[in-house]
Amino acid sequence: MVTVLSPHYGYVVLTALYSWIMVAFLGVKVGQARKKYGVKYPVMYDTKEPIFNCYQRAHQNTLEQVPHFLVFLLIGGIQHPIFSAVCGVIWVCSRFSYAYGYYTGDPEKRLNGVYGYVGLFGLLASTISFALHLLQFL
Repeated sequence: MVTVLSPHYGYVVLTALYSWIMVAFLGVKVGQARKKYGVKYPVMYDTKEPIFNCYQRAHQNTLEQVPHFLVFLLIGGIQHPIFSAVCGVIWVCSRFSYAYGYYTGDPEKRLNGVYGYVGLFGLLASTISFALHLLQFL
Protein backbone atom coordinates (compact mmCIF):
# COMPACT_ATOMS: atom_id res chain seq x y z
CA MET A 1 0.00 0.00 0.00
CA VAL A 2 1.35 3.41 -0.98
CA THR A 3 0.18 6.43 0.95
CA VAL A 4 0.74 9.92 -0.34
CA LEU A 5 0.56 12.70 2.20
CA SER A 6 -2.07 15.34 1.69
CA PRO A 7 -0.75 18.83 1.01
CA HIS A 8 -2.70 19.75 4.17
CA TYR A 9 -0.11 17.77 6.15
CA GLY A 10 1.93 20.97 5.90
CA TYR A 11 -0.35 22.38 8.61
CA VAL A 12 0.65 19.49 10.85
CA VAL A 13 4.32 20.24 10.23
CA LEU A 14 3.78 23.93 11.02
CA THR A 15 1.97 22.96 14.22
CA ALA A 16 4.94 20.82 15.25
CA LEU A 17 7.18 23.83 14.60
CA TYR A 18 4.85 25.99 16.70
CA SER A 19 5.24 23.51 19.57
CA TRP A 20 9.03 23.79 19.30
CA ILE A 21 8.77 27.59 19.48
CA MET A 22 6.56 27.30 22.57
CA VAL A 23 8.99 24.92 24.34
CA ALA A 24 11.93 27.19 23.51
CA PHE A 25 10.00 30.22 24.80
CA LEU A 26 9.22 28.45 28.10
CA GLY A 27 12.90 27.52 28.39
CA VAL A 28 13.91 31.14 27.92
CA LYS A 29 11.45 32.12 30.65
CA VAL A 30 13.15 29.65 33.02
CA GLY A 31 16.53 31.17 32.15
CA GLN A 32 15.20 34.66 32.85
CA ALA A 33 13.75 33.47 36.16
CA ARG A 34 17.11 31.94 37.11
CA LYS A 35 18.76 35.30 36.58
CA LYS A 36 16.01 37.26 38.33
CA TYR A 37 15.86 35.01 41.40
CA GLY A 38 19.57 34.10 41.55
CA VAL A 39 19.11 30.35 41.03
CA LYS A 40 22.39 28.95 39.72
CA TYR A 41 22.87 25.89 37.53
CA PRO A 42 22.58 22.93 38.10
CA VAL A 43 19.92 23.58 40.77
CA MET A 44 16.55 22.44 39.41
CA TYR A 45 14.33 23.69 42.26
CA ASP A 46 14.94 26.36 44.87
CA THR A 47 13.78 26.52 48.49
CA LYS A 48 14.50 30.25 48.85
CA GLU A 49 12.54 31.43 45.82
CA PRO A 50 9.43 29.22 45.39
CA ILE A 51 8.19 31.30 42.45
CA PHE A 52 11.21 30.11 40.47
CA ASN A 53 9.88 26.59 40.94
CA CYS A 54 6.67 27.64 39.19
CA TYR A 55 8.65 28.66 36.10
CA GLN A 56 10.68 25.48 36.23
CA ARG A 57 7.63 23.24 36.66
CA ALA A 58 5.71 24.91 33.83
CA HIS A 59 8.59 24.12 31.49
CA GLN A 60 9.32 20.65 32.91
CA ASN A 61 5.70 19.53 32.78
CA THR A 62 5.45 20.68 29.18
CA LEU A 63 8.62 18.76 28.30
CA GLU A 64 7.07 15.65 29.86
CA GLN A 65 4.02 15.94 27.58
CA VAL A 66 5.66 16.95 24.29
CA PRO A 67 6.70 13.43 23.17
CA HIS A 68 3.12 12.11 23.40
CA PHE A 69 1.76 15.24 21.78
CA LEU A 70 4.14 14.97 18.82
CA VAL A 71 3.46 11.27 18.30
CA PHE A 72 -0.30 11.83 18.24
CA LEU A 73 0.01 14.96 16.08
CA LEU A 74 2.31 13.45 13.46
CA ILE A 75 0.59 10.06 13.21
CA GLY A 76 -3.02 11.19 13.51
CA GLY A 77 -2.27 14.02 11.11
CA ILE A 78 -1.51 11.57 8.30
CA GLN A 79 -5.21 10.81 7.89
CA HIS A 80 -6.73 13.87 9.55
CA PRO A 81 -4.29 16.71 8.87
CA ILE A 82 -6.53 19.74 9.36
CA PHE A 83 -8.31 18.33 12.40
CA SER A 84 -4.97 17.32 13.94
CA ALA A 85 -3.40 20.70 13.22
CA VAL A 86 -6.33 22.49 14.88
CA CYS A 87 -6.14 20.18 17.90
CA GLY A 88 -2.40 20.70 18.03
CA VAL A 89 -2.72 24.49 18.00
CA ILE A 90 -5.27 24.25 20.82
CA TRP A 91 -2.81 22.18 22.87
CA VAL A 92 0.14 24.49 22.21
CA CYS A 93 -1.90 27.60 23.08
CA SER A 94 -3.05 25.90 26.27
CA ARG A 95 0.56 25.40 27.34
CA PHE A 96 1.07 29.16 27.19
CA SER A 97 -2.05 29.61 29.34
CA TYR A 98 -0.78 26.91 31.70
CA ALA A 99 2.63 28.56 32.02
CA TYR A 100 1.34 32.10 32.49
CA GLY A 101 -1.04 30.85 35.16
CA TYR A 102 1.85 29.12 36.91
CA TYR A 103 4.06 32.22 36.64
CA THR A 104 1.69 34.09 38.97
CA GLY A 105 3.12 32.09 41.86
CA ASP A 106 -0.25 30.47 42.52
CA PRO A 107 0.08 26.91 41.17
CA GLU A 108 -3.71 26.54 41.03
CA LYS A 109 -3.76 29.08 38.20
CA ARG A 110 -1.91 26.59 36.00
CA LEU A 111 -5.36 25.12 35.46
CA ASN A 112 -5.99 28.04 33.09
CA GLY A 113 -4.51 25.69 30.50
CA VAL A 114 -6.80 22.73 31.18
CA TYR A 115 -8.56 23.29 27.86
CA GLY A 116 -5.51 21.75 26.21
CA TYR A 117 -6.92 18.33 26.96
CA VAL A 118 -9.56 18.99 24.30
CA GLY A 119 -6.74 19.22 21.77
CA LEU A 120 -4.78 16.30 23.20
CA PHE A 121 -7.78 13.95 23.29
CA GLY A 122 -8.70 15.04 19.77
CA LEU A 123 -5.20 14.05 18.66
CA LEU A 124 -5.53 10.73 20.45
CA ALA A 125 -8.83 10.13 18.63
CA SER A 126 -7.29 10.96 15.24
CA THR A 127 -4.40 8.56 15.93
CA ILE A 128 -6.78 5.76 16.92
CA SER A 129 -8.88 6.45 13.81
CA PHE A 130 -5.79 6.23 11.61
CA ALA A 131 -4.73 2.92 13.22
CA LEU A 132 -8.21 1.44 12.79
CA HIS A 133 -8.29 2.50 9.13
CA LEU A 134 -4.88 0.92 8.54
CA LEU A 135 -6.15 -2.30 10.11
CA GLN A 136 -9.31 -1.98 7.97
CA PHE A 137 -11.56 -2.03 11.05
CA LEU A 138 -13.21 1.20 9.86
